[in-house]
Amino acid sequence: MKRKISILFLLISLCVGSVFANNSKPNNTNNDSVAIVYFIKDITPENVLKLYKAIGMEMKGKIGVKIHFGEEGNKNFLNPELTKPLMQYTKATWVETNVLYVSKRRFTDSHINLAKEHGFTFAPIDILDKDAEIEYQTQGMGLKHYKKIKAGSHFENYDGYIIYSHFKGHGSAGFGGAIKNVAMGFASPGGKMAQHASDVPVISDASKCIQCSNCINNCPAHALSYVENVITIDKDKCIGCAKCIAECPKKIIKPENTNLESNVFLERLVEYAYVFTKKKPMVYINVLANISSSCDCSARAPLPFTQDIGMLGSVDIVAIEKASHDLVAKGHKCDDAFLKESGVSGMGQINYAEKLGMGTIKYKLVEIK
Repeated sequence: MKRKISILFLLISLCVGSVFANNSKPNNTNNDSVAIVYFIKDITPENVLKLYKAIGMEMKGKIGVKIHFGEEGNKNFLNPELTKPLMQYTKATWVETNVLYVSKRRFTDSHINLAKEHGFTFAPIDILDKDAEIEYQTQGMGLKHYKKIKAGSHFENYDGYIIYSHFKGHGSAGFGGAIKNVAMGFASPGGKMAQHASDVPVISDASKCIQCSNCINNCPAHALSYVENVITIDKDKCIGCAKCIAECPKKIIKPENTNLESNVFLERLVEYAYVFTKKKPMVYINVLANISSSCDCSARAPLPFTQDIGMLGSVDIVAIEKASHDLVAKGHKCDDAFLKESGVSGMGQINYAEKLGMGTIKYKLVEIK
C-alpha cells in the first residue's frame, strides 16, 4: 500500500513539475510545430513594448537592442521614439557595429554622434567593435562558407539581445530584416567584408548612368571610375561592400548573381546569423514601415513602395522573416515585392535558414489588439 502511495505521489509531482516547466516558457509553437508570430497593426511606442511582452520571453541580465541608426541623409530609418518604452522597461543598451564603407558610421565617435543627431539620445549606445574584433570557430556546425566568423568584441558583454529590425528592401539581399540585422549587425568590418567577398556588382545598363558620381564618392576601395565617360567597376579593387548598389539613384548597379537558388551572398548572411543566434538568446521584432526598395544604409533611399503594415514579434527568426515577406507581398499585390521592386529576391535567406535548422517557414499569425 505504501509503495502504491509513493508511486502515485511521484507521478503527481512529475505532472505538477511539467505544468510549471511548460508555463515558464513562451507559447511560441502549437501542436503541429508551427511557429507563433505575433502581429500588431498600429505602430506606436506603447505597442512595441506590448509586442515584446506578448512574445513571452523576458530577457534577463544585461540586454542589448540591436538597431540601425540610419545613414546620414536617409529619411526611412525608424523613429527612435518607437523604442522608448521598450528601452525603459528592459533598461537595455542600443548596440551596433561600424560599417565597411565611407560614412560617418565607419568610425565609433562619428557613428555615435550621427545616432544622437537622429534622435537616439535616451539610452546608452555601444558600438560593439569599438575596441577589437573576436573570432568564433564554426567547425562542426555544418556550414558551407566559413570556418570562422568575426564579430565586435563587445558582443560577449551581453546576456541576450532584442533584434529590432526595419523590414525593407536591400539591393544585394532582396530584403533586410532580422537575419541581415543579426548577420551584418554583429559582424565587425572584417566580418562584413567576409560576407561581401566575391559579391562584385555589375553595371546592368551603363547608358542610363546620369554621372552623379554617388557610387564613386561612396566607394571605400576606389573601385569605380569613369572610363571614356562610362561608369566602370575595377573588379580587382572591389571589396564587395555593396555601397554603390545602395547609392545609385538609377539602380543600374546590381549584384552579379541574383539567382534565388545560387545566391552565395544570401547564404553567407544566413551562416553569420546562424552562429550569432547560437551564441546568445535572442527575440525578434520586425517593423514593417517606410518599406522602400533600398536599405537604411542608403543616403538617398527611395520613397516607400507600399503602405505601412504593422509590427511582428517572435522567437523564431525564420518564421518572422517569412511572415514579414508574405505581408509585404500581400500589401504590394504580388508574390515577391522585393524581386519586383529591386530585381533581387530575398527568399534564399529564408529557405537556407530553415535548411540550417534556425526555424520554420510554417507560422501562425496571432494578432494583438
